[in-house]
Amino acid sequence: MSAGRWALPEGVEETLPPDSWRLEALRRQLLDRYREAGFELVIPALIEHLPSAGFDGDVDAQTLKMTDPASGRLLRLRADMTPQAARIAALQFRAAAVVRLCYLGSVLRAAADGPGGPRALIQVGCEIFGQPDLSADLEALELMLLTLSTAAVAPLSVGLGHAGIYRAL
Repeated sequence: MSAGRWALPEGVEETLPPDSWRLEALRRQLLDRYREAGFELVIPALIEHLPSAGFDGDVDAQTLKMTDPASGRLLRLRADMTPQAARIAALQFRAAAVVRLCYLGSVLRAAADGPGGPRALIQVGCEIFGQPDLSADLEALELMLLTLSTAAVAPLSVGLGHAGIYRAL
């Protein structure tokens, strides 16, 4: 068989040992930390019907779309789980005053963010819905720093651009 028949699309790679074992260990570590912090794990659907609420123009432009042969309806393949988490919170947890969700899984983008970059990514995130004060923002920032530290991402720089933070300082 020729290698061409087995080729993956541009920007899509497989993870092989030992990297796949390291990635799995990191996944377990992160989800355990999120659970300890009080987040509930959701696994959003890989595909959903169009139109779907909550998708902004940037996500929509990165979304691969296809026709469902079973229904004839247009489907989207997830490019970002954040809007899906918002939909899940709004529909499935509407009785809760504050909803704390985390997710971790594969996403596929229509194009890479930069030349030669990946299109198939593993996205991890934590969302706090319904918390009206800045404590949720601060917790999210702390959790993001913990996540990046756990993943050994360095050097690390965080830029804050919210006008409310500037006014508070």
